[in-house]
Amino acid sequence: MSTAPRSRVSARLAAIAPSATLAVDAKAKALRAAGRPVIGFGAGEPDFATPDYIVDAAVAAAQDPVNHKYSPTKGLPELREVISAKTLRDSGYLVSPEDILVTNGGKQAVFQAFAALLDPGDEVLMPTPIWTTYPEVVALAGGSTVEVFAGADQEYKVTVEQLEAARTEHTKVLLLCSPSNPTGAVYTPAELTHIGQWALEHGIWVVTDEIYEHLLYDDAQPAHIVALVPELADQTVVLNGVAKTYAMTGWRVGWMMGPSDVIRAATNFQSHLSSNVANVSQRAAIAAVGGDLSAVAHMRTAFDRRRQLIVSMLSEIDGVQVPTPKGAFYAYPSVEGLIGRSLRGHVIDSSATLADLLLEYAEVAVVPGEAFGPSGFLRMSYAMSDDAITEGVTRMQQLLAEVN
Repeated sequence: MSTAPRSRVSARLAAIAPSATLAVDAKAKALRAAGRPVIGFGAGEPDFATPDYIVDAAVAAAQDPVNHKYSPTKGLPELREVISAKTLRDSGYLVSPEDILVTNGGKQAVFQAFAALLDPGDEVLMPTPIWTTYPEVVALAGGSTVEVFAGADQEYKVTVEQLEAARTEHTKVLLLCSPSNPTGAVYTPAELTHIGQWALEHGIWVVTDEIYEHLLYDDAQPAHIVALVPELADQTVVLNGVAKTYAMTGWRVGWMMGPSDVIRAATNFQSHLSSNVANVSQRAAIAAVGGDLSAVAHMRTAFDRRRQLIVSMLSEIDGVQVPTPKGAFYAYPSVEGLIGRSLRGHVIDSSATLADLLLEYAEVAVVPGEAFGPSGFLRMSYAMSDDAITEGVTRMQQLLAEVN
Protein backbone atom coordinates (compact mmCIF):
# COMPACT_ATOMS: atom_id res chain seq x y z
CA MET A 1 0.00 0.00 0.00
CA SER A 2 1.55 3.29 -1.12
CA THR A 3 1.32 6.46 0.90
CA ALA A 4 1.51 10.05 -0.23
CA PRO A 5 4.97 11.57 0.20
CA ARG A 6 5.33 13.73 3.25
CA SER A 7 6.24 17.37 2.90
CA ARG A 8 9.85 18.11 3.78
CA VAL A 9 8.89 21.30 5.59
CA SER A 10 6.02 21.59 8.05
CA ALA A 11 2.92 23.35 6.78
CA ARG A 12 3.14 25.65 9.79
CA LEU A 13 6.55 27.06 8.84
CA ALA A 14 6.07 26.79 5.09
CA ALA A 15 3.18 29.24 5.41
CA ILE A 16 5.37 31.98 6.92
CA ALA A 17 6.23 34.86 4.59
CA PRO A 18 9.75 36.27 4.92
CA SER A 19 10.16 39.69 6.49
CA ALA A 20 9.54 42.15 3.67
CA THR A 21 11.49 44.92 5.37
CA LEU A 22 14.58 42.76 5.90
CA ALA A 23 14.27 41.44 2.34
CA VAL A 24 14.28 44.96 0.85
CA ASP A 25 17.26 45.94 3.01
CA ALA A 26 19.16 42.79 1.99
CA LYS A 27 18.46 43.43 -1.70
CA ALA A 28 19.65 47.02 -1.43
CA LYS A 29 22.87 45.92 0.29
CA ALA A 30 23.47 43.22 -2.34
CA LEU A 31 23.05 45.72 -5.16
CA ARG A 32 25.42 48.16 -3.47
CA ALA A 33 27.97 45.37 -3.07
CA ALA A 34 27.64 44.74 -6.82
CA GLY A 35 28.56 48.35 -7.49
CA ARG A 36 25.15 49.96 -7.94
CA PRO A 37 24.62 53.24 -6.00
CA VAL A 38 21.37 52.14 -4.40
CA ILE A 39 19.90 54.25 -1.62
CA GLY A 40 17.87 52.08 0.75
CA PHE A 41 14.92 53.43 2.72
CA GLY A 42 13.99 49.95 3.93
CA ALA A 43 15.89 49.33 7.16
CA GLY A 44 14.11 50.06 10.41
CA GLU A 45 17.15 50.72 12.56
CA PRO A 46 18.96 53.84 13.78
CA ASP A 47 22.09 54.71 11.84
CA PHE A 48 23.89 55.79 15.02
CA ALA A 49 26.45 53.80 16.97
CA THR A 50 25.46 52.49 20.39
CA PRO A 51 26.56 55.12 22.95
CA ASP A 52 30.07 54.56 24.36
CA TYR A 53 29.03 54.16 27.98
CA ILE A 54 26.81 51.23 27.01
CA VAL A 55 29.59 49.59 24.99
CA ASP A 56 32.00 50.10 27.90
CA ALA A 57 29.59 48.29 30.22
CA ALA A 58 29.48 45.37 27.78
CA VAL A 59 33.27 45.18 27.56
CA ALA A 60 33.56 45.08 31.34
CA ALA A 61 30.84 42.42 31.49
CA ALA A 62 32.64 40.24 28.96
CA GLN A 63 35.72 40.23 31.18
CA ASP A 64 33.79 39.14 34.27
CA PRO A 65 33.53 35.32 34.49
CA VAL A 66 30.16 35.56 36.24
CA ASN A 67 28.70 36.47 32.84
CA HIS A 68 30.13 33.37 31.20
CA LYS A 69 27.50 31.12 32.75
CA TYR A 70 23.77 30.55 32.49
CA SER A 71 21.59 33.12 34.21
CA PRO A 72 17.87 33.16 35.08
CA THR A 73 15.54 32.64 32.12
CA LYS A 74 13.43 35.59 33.23
CA GLY A 75 16.42 37.93 33.01
CA LEU A 76 19.10 39.26 35.35
CA PRO A 77 17.41 40.56 38.52
CA GLU A 78 19.35 43.82 38.19
CA LEU A 79 17.99 44.39 34.68
CA ARG A 80 14.41 43.66 35.68
CA GLU A 81 14.80 46.12 38.56
CA VAL A 82 15.96 48.93 36.23
CA ILE A 83 13.18 48.14 33.73
CA SER A 84 10.69 48.45 36.59
CA ALA A 85 12.19 51.80 37.61
CA LYS A 86 12.29 52.98 33.99
CA THR A 87 8.61 52.11 33.54
CA LEU A 88 7.67 54.16 36.58
CA ARG A 89 9.81 57.06 35.34
CA ASP A 90 8.67 57.04 31.70
CA SER A 91 5.21 55.48 31.78
CA GLY A 92 3.92 56.56 35.17
CA TYR A 93 2.94 53.23 36.71
CA LEU A 94 4.60 50.53 38.78
CA VAL A 95 5.37 47.02 37.52
CA SER A 96 6.89 44.37 39.78
CA PRO A 97 10.23 43.03 38.50
CA GLU A 98 8.64 39.58 38.90
CA ASP A 99 6.17 40.50 36.15
CA ILE A 100 8.91 41.35 33.65
CA LEU A 101 10.48 38.82 31.24
CA VAL A 102 13.65 39.77 29.34
CA THR A 103 13.68 38.39 25.80
CA ASN A 104 16.05 38.00 22.87
CA GLY A 105 14.98 41.22 21.21
CA GLY A 106 11.55 42.71 20.75
CA LYS A 107 10.48 40.09 18.21
CA GLN A 108 10.75 37.29 20.75
CA ALA A 109 8.59 39.32 23.12
CA VAL A 110 5.97 39.68 20.37
CA PHE A 111 6.01 35.96 19.63
CA GLN A 112 5.81 34.88 23.24
CA ALA A 113 3.03 37.33 24.06
CA PHE A 114 0.75 35.88 21.39
CA ALA A 115 1.86 32.32 22.13
CA ALA A 116 0.83 32.86 25.75
CA LEU A 117 -2.56 34.37 24.92
CA LEU A 118 -3.96 32.67 21.83
CA ASP A 119 -5.73 29.40 21.19
CA PRO A 120 -6.92 28.17 17.78
CA GLY A 121 -9.91 30.20 16.67
CA ASP A 122 -8.99 33.33 18.63
CA GLU A 123 -9.04 36.57 16.65
CA VAL A 124 -6.64 39.51 16.96
CA LEU A 125 -7.81 42.97 15.92
CA MET A 126 -4.92 44.58 14.11
CA PRO A 127 -5.01 48.29 13.20
CA THR A 128 -3.58 48.42 9.69
CA PRO A 129 -1.10 49.40 8.16
CA ILE A 130 0.80 47.13 10.53
CA TRP A 131 4.33 45.83 10.93
CA THR A 132 4.84 42.76 8.76
CA THR A 133 5.84 40.43 11.64
CA TYR A 134 2.65 40.70 13.70
CA PRO A 135 0.29 38.69 11.44
CA GLU A 136 2.88 35.94 10.95
CA VAL A 137 3.34 35.57 14.71
CA VAL A 138 -0.42 35.47 15.28
CA ALA A 139 -0.73 32.67 12.70
CA LEU A 140 2.11 30.71 14.30
CA ALA A 141 0.34 31.00 17.66
CA GLY A 142 -2.83 29.54 16.15
CA GLY A 143 -4.85 32.73 15.96
CA SER A 144 -6.21 34.73 13.05
CA THR A 145 -5.71 38.37 12.17
CA VAL A 146 -8.61 40.76 11.60
CA GLU A 147 -7.30 43.87 9.88
CA VAL A 148 -8.90 47.20 10.72
CA PHE A 149 -7.67 49.68 8.12
CA ALA A 150 -7.16 53.42 8.56
CA GLY A 151 -5.81 55.35 5.59
CA ALA A 152 -3.95 58.61 5.13
CA ASP A 153 -7.17 60.59 5.60
CA GLN A 154 -7.27 59.29 9.21
CA GLU A 155 -3.53 59.74 9.72
CA TYR A 156 -3.42 55.93 9.85
CA LYS A 157 -5.23 55.77 13.22
CA VAL A 158 -8.29 53.58 13.76
CA THR A 159 -11.32 54.64 15.77
CA VAL A 160 -13.23 52.80 18.47
CA GLU A 161 -16.17 52.67 16.07
CA GLN A 162 -14.05 50.75 13.57
CA LEU A 163 -12.82 48.37 16.26
CA GLU A 164 -16.35 47.74 17.48
CA ALA A 165 -17.51 46.99 13.93
CA ALA A 166 -14.74 44.38 13.62
CA ARG A 167 -15.32 42.77 17.03
CA THR A 168 -16.85 39.28 17.10
CA GLU A 169 -17.42 36.62 19.74
CA HIS A 170 -13.98 35.26 18.81
CA THR A 171 -12.09 38.51 19.42
CA LYS A 172 -9.55 38.02 22.19
CA VAL A 173 -6.73 40.52 21.60
CA LEU A 174 -6.22 44.04 20.27
CA LEU A 175 -2.72 44.82 19.01
CA LEU A 176 -1.49 48.41 19.38
CA CYS A 177 1.76 49.98 18.21
CA SER A 178 2.13 53.69 18.99
CA PRO A 179 4.34 55.32 17.80
CA SER A 180 3.71 53.12 14.78
CA ASN A 181 5.84 51.01 12.56
CA PRO A 182 5.25 51.44 9.60
CA THR A 183 3.41 54.79 9.57
CA GLY A 184 4.91 56.92 12.34
CA ALA A 185 1.37 57.61 13.60
CA VAL A 186 0.95 58.42 17.29
CA TYR A 187 -2.32 58.03 19.20
CA THR A 188 -3.13 60.89 21.56
CA PRO A 189 -3.76 60.21 25.27
CA ALA A 190 -7.47 60.84 24.68
CA GLU A 191 -7.60 58.37 21.79
CA LEU A 192 -5.76 55.67 23.74
CA THR A 193 -7.98 56.23 26.76
CA HIS A 194 -11.09 55.74 24.63
CA ILE A 195 -9.63 52.56 23.09
CA GLY A 196 -8.56 51.26 26.50
CA GLN A 197 -11.98 51.81 28.03
CA TRP A 198 -13.57 49.99 25.08
CA ALA A 199 -11.21 47.02 25.50
CA LEU A 200 -11.90 46.93 29.24
CA GLU A 201 -15.68 46.98 28.69
CA HIS A 202 -15.54 44.01 26.33
CA GLY A 203 -12.89 41.96 28.15
CA ILE A 204 -10.43 42.21 25.26
CA TRP A 205 -6.73 41.74 25.91
CA VAL A 206 -4.36 44.47 24.72
CA VAL A 207 -0.86 43.76 23.45
CA THR A 208 0.86 47.13 23.14
CA ASP A 209 4.27 47.53 21.49
CA GLU A 210 5.96 50.65 22.89
CA ILE A 211 9.46 50.22 21.48
CA TYR A 212 9.39 53.66 19.80
CA GLU A 213 8.08 55.45 22.90
CA HIS A 214 10.85 58.07 23.09
CA LEU A 215 10.77 59.06 19.42
CA LEU A 216 8.03 61.70 19.50
CA TYR A 217 7.85 64.99 17.58
CA ASP A 218 5.83 68.18 17.31
CA ASP A 219 2.89 68.13 19.74
CA ALA A 220 2.86 64.34 20.27
CA GLN A 221 2.63 63.39 23.94
CA PRO A 222 3.77 60.24 25.73
CA ALA A 223 0.74 57.97 26.11
CA HIS A 224 0.76 54.59 27.85
CA ILE A 225 -2.52 52.73 27.90
CA VAL A 226 -2.00 51.09 31.31
CA ALA A 227 -1.31 54.48 32.91
CA LEU A 228 -4.35 55.98 31.19
CA VAL A 229 -6.70 53.08 32.06
CA PRO A 230 -5.17 51.42 35.17
CA GLU A 231 -7.97 48.84 35.40
CA LEU A 232 -6.69 47.42 32.11
CA ALA A 233 -3.43 46.21 33.68
CA ASP A 234 -4.76 42.71 34.30
CA GLN A 235 -5.49 42.19 30.60
CA THR A 236 -2.55 44.00 28.99
CA VAL A 237 0.89 42.84 27.86
CA VAL A 238 3.41 45.62 27.22
CA LEU A 239 6.32 45.01 24.83
CA ASN A 240 9.48 47.09 24.72
CA GLY A 241 13.24 46.93 24.28
CA VAL A 242 16.48 48.82 23.86
CA ALA A 243 16.83 48.52 20.08
CA LYS A 244 15.33 51.77 18.81
CA THR A 245 15.82 54.06 21.80
CA TYR A 246 19.52 53.36 22.32
CA ALA A 247 20.59 52.30 18.78
CA MET A 248 21.03 48.71 19.98
CA THR A 249 19.27 46.66 17.29
CA GLY A 250 22.10 44.14 17.17
CA TRP A 251 22.31 43.57 20.93
CA ARG A 252 18.99 41.69 21.02
CA VAL A 253 17.41 42.73 24.31
CA GLY A 254 13.67 43.20 24.64
CA TRP A 255 11.12 42.55 27.34
CA MET A 256 7.48 41.89 28.02
CA MET A 257 5.45 42.94 31.06
CA GLY A 258 2.02 41.80 32.13
CA PRO A 259 -0.10 39.76 34.54
CA SER A 260 1.83 37.18 36.54
CA ASP A 261 0.18 34.13 34.96
CA VAL A 262 0.97 35.29 31.43
CA ILE A 263 4.57 36.14 32.27
CA ARG A 264 4.96 32.78 34.02
CA ALA A 265 3.69 30.92 30.95
CA ALA A 266 5.95 32.90 28.62
CA THR A 267 8.92 32.29 30.92
CA ASN A 268 8.29 28.55 30.86
CA PHE A 269 8.14 28.70 27.06
CA GLN A 270 11.39 30.68 26.84
CA SER A 271 13.13 28.22 29.19
CA HIS A 272 12.76 25.59 26.47
CA LEU A 273 13.11 27.93 23.51
CA SER A 274 16.23 29.99 24.17
CA SER A 275 17.08 29.99 27.90
CA ASN A 276 18.49 33.32 29.04
CA VAL A 277 19.41 36.35 26.95
CA ALA A 278 23.18 36.78 26.49
CA ASN A 279 24.50 38.13 29.77
CA VAL A 280 26.84 40.66 28.13
CA SER A 281 23.89 42.15 26.27
CA GLN A 282 21.87 42.25 29.48
CA ARG A 283 24.68 44.11 31.27
CA ALA A 284 24.79 46.60 28.41
CA ALA A 285 21.01 47.01 28.70
CA ILE A 286 21.35 47.76 32.42
CA ALA A 287 23.66 50.66 31.55
CA ALA A 288 21.26 51.85 28.84
CA VAL A 289 17.95 51.59 30.68
CA GLY A 290 19.41 52.67 34.01
CA GLY A 291 20.98 55.80 32.56
CA ASP A 292 19.49 59.12 31.53
CA LEU A 293 17.99 59.92 28.14
CA SER A 294 20.54 62.47 26.90
CA ALA A 295 21.86 60.19 24.14
CA VAL A 296 18.28 59.57 23.06
CA ALA A 297 17.61 63.30 22.89
CA HIS A 298 20.59 63.74 20.52
CA MET A 299 19.28 61.05 18.17
CA ARG A 300 15.73 62.37 18.35
CA THR A 301 16.89 65.84 17.26
CA ALA A 302 18.54 64.33 14.18
CA PHE A 303 15.50 62.19 13.39
CA ASP A 304 13.22 65.21 13.70
CA ARG A 305 15.30 67.18 11.20
CA ARG A 306 15.31 64.26 8.76
CA ARG A 307 11.57 63.76 9.24
CA GLN A 308 10.85 67.31 8.19
CA LEU A 309 13.20 66.97 5.22
CA ILE A 310 11.70 63.77 3.84
CA VAL A 311 8.09 64.91 4.30
CA SER A 312 8.81 68.23 2.60
CA MET A 313 10.50 66.60 -0.39
CA LEU A 314 7.97 63.79 -0.84
CA SER A 315 5.11 66.30 -0.69
CA GLU A 316 6.48 67.95 -3.82
CA ILE A 317 5.75 64.83 -5.91
CA ASP A 318 2.49 64.96 -7.86
CA GLY A 319 0.16 62.13 -6.83
CA VAL A 320 1.85 61.55 -3.46
CA GLN A 321 0.16 62.38 -0.13
CA VAL A 322 2.26 62.33 3.06
CA PRO A 323 0.63 62.61 6.48
CA THR A 324 3.25 64.09 8.80
CA PRO A 325 4.50 61.29 11.08
CA LYS A 326 4.54 62.23 14.77
CA GLY A 327 6.79 59.41 15.97
CA ALA A 328 9.29 56.62 15.21
CA PHE A 329 11.45 57.16 12.08
CA TYR A 330 9.18 56.25 9.18
CA ALA A 331 7.26 58.18 6.56
CA TYR A 332 4.33 56.36 4.96
CA PRO A 333 3.39 58.24 1.79
CA SER A 334 0.18 57.34 0.01
CA VAL A 335 0.90 56.78 -3.70
CA GLU A 336 -2.72 55.97 -4.52
CA GLY A 337 -2.69 58.97 -6.86
CA LEU A 338 -0.12 57.21 -9.04
CA ILE A 339 -1.92 53.87 -9.34
CA GLY A 340 -3.26 53.27 -12.84
CA ARG A 341 -0.85 55.73 -14.46
CA SER A 342 2.18 54.89 -16.64
CA LEU A 343 5.93 55.20 -16.18
CA ARG A 344 8.42 54.40 -18.94
CA GLY A 345 6.03 52.06 -20.66
CA HIS A 346 4.89 50.30 -17.46
CA VAL A 347 1.46 50.58 -15.90
CA ILE A 348 1.72 51.31 -12.18
CA ASP A 349 -0.88 48.79 -11.04
CA SER A 350 0.21 48.60 -7.40
CA SER A 351 2.66 50.02 -4.90
CA ALA A 352 4.69 46.81 -5.30
CA THR A 353 5.10 47.58 -9.02
CA LEU A 354 6.03 51.16 -8.18
CA ALA A 355 8.67 49.97 -5.71
CA ASP A 356 10.16 47.74 -8.42
CA LEU A 357 10.28 50.66 -10.87
CA LEU A 358 11.93 52.92 -8.30
CA LEU A 359 14.62 50.33 -7.69
CA GLU A 360 15.18 49.64 -11.39
CA TYR A 361 15.20 53.18 -12.74
CA ALA A 362 16.07 55.40 -9.74
CA GLU A 363 18.12 52.91 -7.71
CA VAL A 364 16.02 53.69 -4.66
CA ALA A 365 14.80 50.86 -2.40
CA VAL A 366 11.49 51.30 -0.55
CA VAL A 367 9.09 48.82 1.06
CA PRO A 368 5.69 48.63 -0.70
CA GLY A 369 2.46 48.90 1.24
CA GLU A 370 1.53 45.30 0.46
CA ALA A 371 3.98 44.29 3.21
CA PHE A 372 1.87 46.11 5.80
CA GLY A 373 -1.69 45.99 4.47
CA PRO A 374 -3.43 47.35 1.38
CA SER A 375 -1.57 48.41 -1.75
CA GLY A 376 -1.13 52.10 -2.51
CA PHE A 377 1.54 53.09 0.02
CA LEU A 378 5.31 53.05 0.58
CA ARG A 379 7.24 52.80 3.83
CA MET A 380 10.40 54.88 3.92
CA SER A 381 12.72 54.91 6.91
CA TYR A 382 14.51 58.19 7.51
CA ALA A 383 17.03 56.62 9.90
CA MET A 384 19.79 57.67 7.52
CA SER A 385 21.90 60.72 6.72
CA ASP A 386 20.41 63.98 5.49
CA ASP A 387 22.48 63.71 2.32
CA ALA A 388 21.18 60.19 1.59
CA ILE A 389 17.58 61.33 2.10
CA THR A 390 18.09 64.31 -0.19
CA GLU A 391 19.73 62.24 -2.92
CA GLY A 392 17.21 59.39 -2.69
CA VAL A 393 14.08 61.52 -2.76
CA THR A 394 15.54 63.74 -5.50
CA ARG A 395 15.92 60.63 -7.65
CA MET A 396 12.30 59.74 -6.90
CA GLN A 397 11.15 63.25 -7.81
CA GLN A 398 12.99 63.12 -11.12
CA LEU A 399 11.70 59.68 -12.08
CA LEU A 400 8.11 60.22 -10.98
CA ALA A 401 7.97 63.51 -12.90
CA GLU A 402 7.78 61.21 -15.96
CA VAL A 403 4.54 59.58 -14.82
CA ASN A 404 1.66 60.20 -17.22
